[in-house]
Amino acid sequence: MDGVLFIDEAYTLVGEGSDYGSEAIATLLKRMEDDRNRLVVILAGYTNEIKEFIDSNPGLQSRFNRYIEFEDYKAEELVEIFRSNLKKAKYKIKRDAFEWLQQYISYKVATKDENFGNARFIRNTFEKVVQNQANRLARQANISNEELTIITIDDVNKLK
Repeated sequence: MDGVLFIDEAYTLVGEGSDYGSEAIATLLKRMEDDRNRLVVILAGYTNEIKEFIDSNPGLQSRFNRYIEFEDYKAEELVEIFRSNLKKAKYKIKRDAFEWLQQYISYKVATKDENFGNARFIRNTFEKVVQNQANRLARQANISNEELTIITIDDVNKLK
């Protein structure tokens, strides 16, 4: 109460495998009505799935009447997010590796489907690159501190 309830991927409350979904929705609707001055509810998820979720229950339709759609990041913005992740983790990336990565991200954005994870894609890509770097370094003896911070072409070109 007196706060915000944020429900990510709210549409998972309906459909297969949602044994308690209808009960959760009924409880949510009651709370939203009885405590409408003390509770803000925000639903998040993919546009089409959220629309189907809202359309699944007349109570949801009448209570959720404001929508904000966020556009996917552009390839250049995703590259900058990746670069920011590198900086936060104190990694450096070789020029050829960075150029390869830019092309990879551009390709992924150009061929994305409706389930493209956007910033989640970049987070997963970053984690995979770091894992690739660790695997590469694990095969070496006498690793310097500097080598621990360098991302090379071998670390990025294993991405799929």
